Amino acid sequence: MSSLPIIDLAQPRTTVAHGIRAACRDSGFFYLTGHGVPDELLKQLDAAAREFFALPEADKLELAMARGGRAWRGFFPVGGELTSGRPDLKEGLYFGTELPDDDPRVRAGLPLHGRNLFPAGVPELGPLVLTCLDTLTAVAQEVMRGVAVSLDLDEEYFAAGYTADPTVLFRIFHYPPAPDGDDGWGVGEHTDYGLLTLLAQDDNGGLQVKTPRGWIEAPPVPGTFVCNIGDMLDRLTGGWYRSTPHRVRNTSGRDRLSFPFFFDPAFTAAVPPLPGRARTGDDGRDRWDGQDLRAFTGTYGEYLLGKVGKVFPELGGAVL
Repeated sequence: MSSLPIIDLAQPRTTVAHGIRAACRDSGFFYLTGHGVPDELLKQLDAAAREFFALPEADKLELAMARGGRAWRGFFPVGGELTSGRPDLKEGLYFGTELPDDDPRVRAGLPLHGRNLFPAGVPELGPLVLTCLDTLTAVAQEVMRGVAVSLDLDEEYFAAGYTADPTVLFRIFHYPPAPDGDDGWGVGEHTDYGLLTLLAQDDNGGLQVKTPRGWIEAPPVPGTFVCNIGDMLDRLTGGWYRSTPHRVRNTSGRDRLSFPFFFDPAFTAAVPPLPGRARTGDDGRDRWDGQDLRAFTGTYGEYLLGKVGKVFPELGGAVL
């Protein structure tokens, strides 16, 4: 079993906040239970996703990300996404908040805003994704209330500010079994860009987290999400909380699915450091990639676009 802690979101806020503070000052990762997401919803999503990835490649490419335009949605094949410049051994689907064509943000051409691309051949997938987007947004807001209290802030600090209109991104990843003797990674060492990630994963394992004690496995625990903080919360806290490198290698011999949900500040929000205690406590540890997160100024959208353009460089011109 993993040594990552388990935090019960149904516990009193102060108890949750205490657990979050300890986890985020250590590895930045924890398991989340008491979240209220129906297990049946995740089972149905898993089944529909497997049906999609079993389709012929030509059918999946009907949803190619190039067709998503500035909304940055759709399908990419194995090797189509880069981590630190190296192709990942996974394929996947990108989703986000569903917005109609007449939404002012879509009409203005705001990047990463628009409609999702859903497969006609798996009609149940679209409604399941939209339900997950709403459900997980509510869970993430609740976790961020615990994060706020853990930083000695009012519990509504994020919900009434940075995440009142959050940037929500949702992925479904399929990791084929790693070939025997292959030294590649389903996804290489990286940290997440934003505030918070909620991850549902199937039973096949493969996630690894770089803790202060070295790399450890983060196997699936029934009824939980894996939760981790990202670079933007690291930046907002001035290093008091650190985003943590992680990676995936599928050695199970079976097809692995994961469902990461990224919960980030509003696209147009400025992201200055947080007040009070949250600005202190940098322990001097160097980041895995040598970057100084506090060197960035601007809106979260500008920051995010600079990141995603490196993941799909061939699509950058359609969004940036």
